[in-house]
Amino acid sequence: MERLELKHRDALKALSTLKDILREPFSVIVRDAAIQRFEYTFEAFWKFIREYLKEKEGIIANSPKSCFKEVFSLGLASEDETVALQEMTDKRNDTSHTYKENVAQGIYEKLQEYCALMEKILAGI
Repeated sequence: MERLELKHRDALKALSTLKDILREPFSVIVRDAAIQRFEYTFEAFWKFIREYLKEKEGIIANSPKSCFKEVFSLGLASEDETVALQEMTDKRNDTSHTYKENVAQGIYEKLQEYCALMEKILAGI
């Protein structure tokens, strides 16, 4: 199986686990588990995008934000979606501070939106 297809499959599988935990009733444990799943889903997602850009478009982008700018320039995401992707990157970087209650809650509250956005982009590529 080619590398791009493997990365796509990994991203979809990770996204599925994130969606699963978000269906659970809220508790601090569920919130923290969801944030952990968001971390690895985000990593699988942006690394798939990086591979897609390299293999299909001949574009080298080595960071999430540069990948998402390229996705926008190719018309694969709207301006609003690109802003949300950049914000999602910042939230991923904030996950190391989830010991702060307000940070953890702020990340958790955006996860449904981020799931939908990642799902849309994965379906469109």
